[in-house]
Amino acid sequence: MAGSDNGSPGQWFGNEGWEMGQGADTGGASFLRGLNVLITVAESGEARADQIATELRIPLSTVYRYLRTLRELDLVEERDRSYVPGWRLLELAGLDVARTRLVELGHSVLREISQATGETAVLTVRAGTRALCLRQVESHHPMRMAFRLGQLLPLYAGAGQRMLLAHAPAAVVQRVFEQPRWQTTDRTLPPAAILRELEQIRRNGYLVTHGELSEGAVAVAIPVFAGGELVCSLTVAGPEIRCGPAWLPQARASLAAAGKRLAEVLDDQGCDT
Repeated sequence: MAGSDNGSPGQWFGNEGWEMGQGADTGGASFLRGLNVLITVAESGEARADQIATELRIPLSTVYRYLRTLRELDLVEERDRSYVPGWRLLELAGLDVARTRLVELGHSVLREISQATGETAVLTVRAGTRALCLRQVESHHPMRMAFRLGQLLPLYAGAGQRMLLAHAPAAVVQRVFEQPRWQTTDRTLPPAAILRELEQIRRNGYLVTHGELSEGAVAVAIPVFAGGELVCSLTVAGPEIRCGPAWLPQARASLAAAGKRLAEVLDDQGCDT
């Protein structure tokens, strides 16, 4: 389901488990369990072994066995006692080498943003006339905003996506509004309002949106540049009940500090997407 552009662009997550297939032969059932472990890591972007065991309702020792095999195949990597998609999985998903490197570099800054704000942090890049969720670190709260790794999102809705649109070439902006649109929520802005806003977004250097992808959500985003070119947007998002006016300055400060660090590392390493 990673990379799907159907259904709700962003959603609230609880801790729902997955039912395993019944009646399969032992080899087939084992394959499905291993595949579900991989899917869980891919869709969450980051998961601990105990979280995977709880969600899939399989023994922790079994999860570790599958993760060990997936690590040997470079399909997952272990970081800070959690598991994230490995380079081979990203390659299979169609991400080029530069973006794969951006995923690796962005992980630590997203973790810092999430820890500082208490909410979900997301790294997004432009993929043609859509936005691509390249990496996220989810909030620890049971009610939290979450996307799928590789999920395609509309460029016109949501803070991180519209930040990318604001810095896109004029031809891309034109194509975005020539395509069929859909109302993701009642707060999705009409084309004329979005076009008027793009210059202001570039001047401000940040954007705050309310409920454009999911009702009751607040998102703050900034652009990240390297080598004079836009590389990605960084976003932090959470529910309005936690993310009120007093939260926004902290969110902006955390994003700005993390974005500066990421840009410096990208410049030093000569990374360019």
